[in-house]
Amino acid sequence: MALTKVYDAATVLKNLNGIINVYKPSGLKVKHVRNAILSNICKGLNELEQREPRELPNNMRLLCAGAATDTVLHKIAANTDLSDHILASGPRYLPSDIRCAAVGTLGYHTSGVLLFGLNKGLQQSSLIQRNRPVRVYHVTARMGTATENHLPDSRVTVRANHRHLTPDRISGLAASMQASHQRKMYELCGVDLQTQAAYELACKGLLRPADNNQPVVYGIKLIHFERPHFTLELHTINENEQYMAALIHDMAIELRTVAHCSQIRCIRHAHFDVSESLLRHGWHLPGIMKNLRMQQSVLEAHPQLLDQQRVDLHAAQQ
Repeated sequence: MALTKVYDAATVLKNLNGIINVYKPSGLKVKHVRNAILSNICKGLNELEQREPRELPNNMRLLCAGAATDTVLHKIAANTDLSDHILASGPRYLPSDIRCAAVGTLGYHTSGVLLFGLNKGLQQSSLIQRNRPVRVYHVTARMGTATENHLPDSRVTVRANHRHLTPDRISGLAASMQASHQRKMYELCGVDLQTQAAYELACKGLLRPADNNQPVVYGIKLIHFERPHFTLELHTINENEQYMAALIHDMAIELRTVAHCSQIRCIRHAHFDVSESLLRHGWHLPGIMKNLRMQQSVLEAHPQLLDQQRVDLHAAQQ
């Protein structure tokens, strides 16, 4: 379908509905990202063609009947509600005029895919969040030093040797932890992993905890090793920044050393990929409208994001 350029602010606002995929930088809170996007949207709308000021009712018009010096400008001013003029009322569009909500959240030190629902897209954002799709992270750890909160901006508390670590040892521990997390999911269901009931549960789809605050790790694997750093790929739900940092710390303890997170990056949220994320220099009205169309095509290609048959632990126990 051919696209048409629109210069009317009201028409653009009417079509500002859906999901956008933005890239959140590290060191920035989600609310600051949201405020920046809304401010840029309003700035773009206010630069487009605006509606004319309202006209006064007939009983309030100032008529200069019989005045020979009347001009067209005088008549316009007499029939116009000057309190509705942009010079008197201020900008037509403010951030409070646009509804915006994040789908999930990312921590202060985490960068990557962050989804927002705009206006009518708030219903879609709530459905995606309720279905709790899997998010994929690349977590980079620095071996040899431990910090107070396991994150890079904290004070170093412990130093240890890490020369004995090899990629094979880290991969082996990651595979063991992945199997342990998967086994725990079936144990919470009261089902033995080697039974037909466990197989039937697995066929129904991904097991999810009934509690939204219970983190679950579905996959851990080593994707990069370059001393003193290594990078893990995590497939999780209900996770948070502190949980992933503590996971790195616990892994390092098992490997007889210490480590802390130096970088956390979300590369995928369900089917929304980081390659389609809107970078910071693109947080303007034309870029946001283009991103809305791109994410709408993702939703149309994967309708299960809005209507997913989920297997919750509380349902499996019945």
